[in-house]
Amino acid sequence: MKFRHRGAMKKLIYFCLSLSLVCICAASHPLSAQTQEPSKTRQFIYVLRLVPRLYSDSNWTKENKAVLERHFIRFQEAIKSGQLILAGRTKEPGDKTFGIAIFEAADEAAARTFMENDPCVAAGLMTSQLHPFAVALERKNP
Repeated sequence: MKFRHRGAMKKLIYFCLSLSLVCICAASHPLSAQTQEPSKTRQFIYVLRLVPRLYSDSNWTKENKAVLERHFIRFQEAIKSGQLILAGRTKEPGDKTFGIAIFEAADEAAARTFMENDPCVAAGLMTSQLHPFAVALERKNP
C-alpha cells in the first residue's frame, strides 16, 4: 500500500495500535453481569422431625422403612453430586429427635423443592422446616 504522505501512514499505524490496545483492555476486564456465569449457589438447612406416630420403633411398617431407605439413598446421591454438604440426626428418643440436611441450591424455591421431594417428607413420615444457612467453619476431612 502506497501512501502519499507520511502523516497518513502514521495515522494508520496509531489507529491500528489504538484498536489493538482497546481490544486487549476489553478482553482483560470482566464481562458484564448479563453475560457472566450465574451467581454461586446458596446454602440452606432443613430440619426434619418424625411424625408422632413413628416415635416408637414398633410403629414402623415395612412401607415406612422402604421410604426411609429411599430417603437415605437420595442423600447419598446428593452427597456424590456435591449438592448435600452434610446430613445427620440426633440420638434422642421420641419428640426430642430431629435430623438436619445442609445443602446448596440456586435459590429458595429450588431449596424448597429439594426439601419437599425428600421421600420422608413427601410420604408424610417427617415434617420439615427450611432455613437459609451459611457454613462459617468446616473441618477438613482427613
